[in-house]
Amino acid sequence: MSSLQVGVTGGIGSGKSTVCKIFSKFGVPVYHADSRAKWLMQHDADLKHRIKSAFGDNAYDPQGDINRNYLAEKVFNSTDAINVLNGLVHPAVGRDYTVWHRQLEAKYTIKEAALMFESGSFKSLDHIINVSAPEELRIYRVLKRDTFRKEKEIMAIIKKQLSESERNKRSDFHIINDESNLIIPQILELHHRFSGLHNQENKRLF
Repeated sequence: MSSLQVGVTGGIGSGKSTVCKIFSKFGVPVYHADSRAKWLMQHDADLKHRIKSAFGDNAYDPQGDINRNYLAEKVFNSTDAINVLNGLVHPAVGRDYTVWHRQLEAKYTIKEAALMFESGSFKSLDHIINVSAPEELRIYRVLKRDTFRKEKEIMAIIKKQLSESERNKRSDFHIINDESNLIIPQILELHHRFSGLHNQENKRLF
């Protein structure tokens, strides 16, 4: 029997990485889609070739390292360019995740991704958890974490992501990470439920 596949998503600054760290403390394997995407853009030969074909050789420097500033300038204000890049990167991440998941023996696994719904990767998962927090708190967290960012840039990222209400509507479960509600009990409850679901032939809760 294959293990359950659970997705964890949330807007920038929601704390989804913190939630995933706690899941990992319970022994749950976690796949970090965003960090793997960066790794693949740097190391996957086929993906690098496709990115160069789409954005030019300047997408990588002479040493073969990805030119993040160049790509950022190309895609940040262009929906078409973003869609082209995502259309290259998301399938590569999907293939990488599938290989990763098949190699594991676990009651369930976690896939963390910011663009879970936008990329379509939710379709291959059994359950989706949305991590939510008030927008003001999310902005504060990102400003504290990423000192190079400005509030205007963070707001631009938020506007490009699905709204909180839309993510909640599309998700099966929600974790509130507003620093008023304790998140460990919320995660522990889900951990127990998913561990039990593994023995029910991946039966959905709804």
